[in-house]
Amino acid sequence: MIYKSRRSYFLRTLVLSVSMVFSALAVTAQQHTKPLLLNDAIRMAQEQNRQIGLARTAEKISLSQFKQTEAIWLPQVNFSYTGFTTNQPLNAFGFKLQQSQVQSSDFNPATLNHPGATSNVMTQLSVQQPIFNADMNYLRKAALKEAEVYAFKTQRTKEAITLQVTNSYLQLEFAYEAVKVLQEALTTVREIYRFTNDRYQQGLLQKSDLLQVEVQVKTVETNLAEANSQISNISDQLSQLMNTATGQVYTTQAVVLPVAAGFTDSVSTARADIKAMNTALSAYDLAIKSTQKSMLPRLNAFGNYQLNDQKLFGFGANAYFAGIQLSWDIFKGNQAKNKAATQILEKTKLQEQLQEQLQQGTVEIRKTKRQLDDTRFRISQQTTAAEQAEEALRIIRNRYSQGLVNTTDVLMAQSQLAQQKMLLAQALFMQKSTLTYLQFLTTSK
Repeated sequence: MIYKSRRSYFLRTLVLSVSMVFSALAVTAQQHTKPLLLNDAIRMAQEQNRQIGLARTAEKISLSQFKQTEAIWLPQVNFSYTGFTTNQPLNAFGFKLQQSQVQSSDFNPATLNHPGATSNVMTQLSVQQPIFNADMNYLRKAALKEAEVYAFKTQRTKEAITLQVTNSYLQLEFAYEAVKVLQEALTTVREIYRFTNDRYQQGLLQKSDLLQVEVQVKTVETNLAEANSQISNISDQLSQLMNTATGQVYTTQAVVLPVAAGFTDSVSTARADIKAMNTALSAYDLAIKSTQKSMLPRLNAFGNYQLNDQKLFGFGANAYFAGIQLSWDIFKGNQAKNKAATQILEKTKLQEQLQEQLQQGTVEIRKTKRQLDDTRFRISQQTTAAEQAEEALRIIRNRYSQGLVNTTDVLMAQSQLAQQKMLLAQALFMQKSTLTYLQFLTTSK
């Protein structure tokens, strides 16, 4: 009897110590948690997410490339300052002509043939002015369309990141609900343990019954520890999406999403990724026209102003020339024709991809709508099942206290209640997650 009394005291002390440890861990976790609202998480991700940042950079690159096409109608001006020295007869005589310093003695055959070292310092200003280049005009328009494509891609990236943040937030909310269910289960199984231990000390139950309950306690404690770890993992995932320091544990606020009806069964052509593909098709049309127009004549003006002197930093004789050039590539080995044919095939390929994406999107929307209906039915079923399991556990615990059922029955009832509550929480999570995904598929911004 003395041994049993000491053992009972030891077990009660152990249970109390474990409870104190879990309470301390809970307090510590609360001290290191940070409240986070879904709208705040989405806002921070929109501002700081790296994928969105990369999409914006790609958009800026495309816009910068478009601005480069301003050269098709803006003048190009070049300034140069060059020094020469030579004893080559033709160039030496030419330098003197450019410097307006030719004398009769320079026509001496000996001087012409052996001029010696002759220097020239040339200051030059050159100007080129495009006038008519039809192919470049269409190429500029195509570049603008390409910039619009990247703008739509950035918008779709933002929508995708919003979806990821929302799903992660919902996962975190579900993880906290799982912890709540497991904490309730742990409280229940500990009460069963205390009752079973008292009956064991009284010799009314066998040790195997006590061991079964101890196993159940350890199992629930393990699951609870894993659920808490999952909270930390999802919090890190959210931090990564928001591009903030990891290691922070977030707490959530219940997310209420309006279960709106009337979702379309087809993909909206106003969706950002679809608009990007349609804009890319327009860019192909312009690029094809640019290739075709490259076979037309081009008209450009040019001018040049020079100062020539023998001395460094000298600005002696001046001269200029200007003109207009009409050029026409009459035949370039069918290069433009074959290039246009290739672009037409590429456009056809993109059209097929667009139709395939529209078809796949329609199938995905209908599938997701059916899944949303399934989650509604599952929530109804699981709500009833959880209520029934709770009532069943209450009845079986009463019968267990009267010795009318064995330990296995009460443990199975407790496990079933925890399972049904977990399935209900999972069904609620699936409903919110499915609704979020359906909104992502049917958006028309």
